[in-house]
Amino acid sequence: EVQLVESGGDLVQGGGSLRLSCAASGFFFDDYAIGWFRRAPGKEREGVSLISSNDDSTCYTDSVKGRFTISSDNAKNTVYLQMNNLKPEDTAVYYCAVQVLWGTDPDCRGDYDYWGQGTQVTVSS
Repeated sequence: EVQLVESGGDLVQGGGSLRLSCAASGFFFDDYAIGWFRRAPGKEREGVSLISSNDDSTCYTDSVKGRFTISSDNAKNTVYLQMNNLKPEDTAVYYCAVQVLWGTDPDCRGDYDYWGQGTQVTVSS
């Protein structure tokens, strides 16, 4: 059973930083990407960032480029999202998610196959 457990969400002032963590277990895909999507109230899901399990290639949605950095620790089966210079529009529930790949690159705008329960990030102005 695939399990994705997020942590690190919090209330932070604009301009501040947070680091989200996701502990992953229970899957054995040869080729996949793991990362984050978010959902804000009244808005559609937005893919934030993904990192490939094979070659560490990444994708980021345009609004977070230069501010967010994704990384992974394969030994710990954990993926991180370092979020700097947070803005009120970053407020959302952030979900750790897995995208099964078929020889393709991670696609932040693509479909996600598994996701966790989510962690709330709130950025005050």
